[in-house]
Amino acid sequence: MQQKNVTLYSLSTCSHCKATKRFLDECTIQYRATDVDLLGREERAAVLEEVRRFNPRCSFPTIIIGDTVIVGFKEKEIKEALEIG
Repeated sequence: MQQKNVTLYSLSTCSHCKATKRFLDECTIQYRATDVDLLGREERAAVLEEVRRFNPRCSFPTIIIGDTVIVGFKEKEIKEALEIG
């Protein structure tokens, strides 16, 4: 089965974001992560605009798995979206 595309918008200092990355790594899920707070001003503004399309509150972590958007570290929802045990 082909893995869904996974994109993670996070903050480098956020404990929930770190837990999400750790969980995805433990499940050997490939994902594209962006630590928004480490971006330059112009790039950050563009990425925040992108995050708002998925999560108007612009809170972190924002995880996009295929067509599913999950806000916050919600292990059960992440597993369901990834279709893993």
